[in-house]
Amino acid sequence: MPAEYLIISTSLRPGSLSRLLGQFLAAELEGDYIDLRDYPLPLCDGETAYDDPNVARLSEMITAARVVFLAVPIYNYDGNAAAKNLIELTGSAWKDKIVGFACAAGGQSSYMSIMGLANDLMLDFRCIILPRFVYATGGDFDDGQITSPKILQRLKDLAREARSLRYQP
Repeated sequence: MPAEYLIISTSLRPGSLSRLLGQFLAAELEGDYIDLRDYPLPLCDGETAYDDPNVARLSEMITAARVVFLAVPIYNYDGNAAAKNLIELTGSAWKDKIVGFACAAGGQSSYMSIMGLANDLMLDFRCIILPRFVYATGGDFDDGQITSPKILQRLKDLAREARSLRYQP
């Protein structure tokens, strides 16, 4: 039986901080957890890339979940390219999903960066975006752990909102 919650870590970097956020959410929600490093994806070419078996598997898992969380690193004032590529490849699997974001960035000035991906999901696939997203910076982590009480509470609040929101398209 598919999990109600699907958490996807989109970072391809081994020492990812956003991955820690995703792992926390997966444990908090007892959801399915995907690390994109385990599902190598082709670049979306608008043609043959959709035939990739990893694209098919991820599309199935996204379709089956009620809520999908993206744990995303912020690079150059935007969500990483792997997250955008995932959305482009899996397209209609996102239709009418509830989506939440947990982001890690190098500094405070990029906190609105995730809005591009959120807008894409809202406009293209009619997703409901959880308005409380988590935005953490390097100072919120130490030695491979989330150490900020504020970030830990925000993650718990995000999980609580996902549990309570019911949406029937």
